[in-house]
Amino acid sequence: DDWPSIVEDFTTATRAEPGNLFFDWYRSVDDPTVYVLVEALADRAAGDARDNSDHLKAATEVLSSSLAAVPEIINVEVPDGWSQVSEGPAGA
Repeated sequence: DDWPSIVEDFTTATRAEPGNLFFDWYRSVDDPTVYVLVEALADRAAGDARDNSDHLKAATEVLSSSLAAVPEIINVEVPDGWSQVSEGPAGA
């Protein structure tokens, strides 16, 4: 229940980064102890800047004592940006 306040400083600083498109936490409806972070960055340079930021270093210390396990990270680069959704009714 305290997770949003635990990550508040890190979330605020990350959302203010140049190249941050979105950075949003979602709580599992099946397991309230599980949170998923979905984020997008404009390019690799934005990610590199995050990796070297003071707020990530500070968050690493705080988060390491607040997590029950090592986070699972899935990283995907989309070279040409987002694609149109192809599913849906014709003409929609």
